[in-house]
Amino acid sequence: MNTYLKKFKGQNQQLVPKSTVSEIIFAFIGSFIAIGIIGYCTKTYDNLLIMGSFGASCVLLFVFPKSPFSQPRNVILGHFISSLTGIFFLHIVGNDYISMALALATAISLMIATRTVHPPAGSNPIIIFLLGASWDYLIFPTLIGSIILVIVSLFYNNLHKNRSYPEYWY
Repeated sequence: MNTYLKKFKGQNQQLVPKSTVSEIIFAFIGSFIAIGIIGYCTKTYDNLLIMGSFGASCVLLFVFPKSPFSQPRNVILGHFISSLTGIFFLHIVGNDYISMALALATAISLMIATRTVHPPAGSNPIIIFLLGASWDYLIFPTLIGSIILVIVSLFYNNLHKNRSYPEYWY
């Protein structure tokens, strides 16, 4: 028990390195552009293209673009798999907290099994349950929105002389 509790102290690892002002501004602008475009498209085409988890996706895409969790297959397929799982459980299994918990656990397991882990997508089943989303949610906003995020990240991150995005496609 004592050994177990000692783990709570942490491993004395270093914090994430401090970002420069230019890195902070770069992430600010990239996130603003990505969500701004999705918001504009949502308003212009009167079709929901945004969901809460996209904000967290922007953190990965514009702050940690080299992370395996930031790569296009992880962003797009992670969101899609998690939303599909959430919608399936909501409409086939039922709308209660046990079903929601199973949907979340299943989505995480499927992302791990398919090597498409994208941590922000883990919130999709919960968002879907809270909204009572329909099957259309798979396309709008999940698929189209995540593709827009990757396209913006692709063009924007590669403007920086010290960045190259993506690390891999598939």
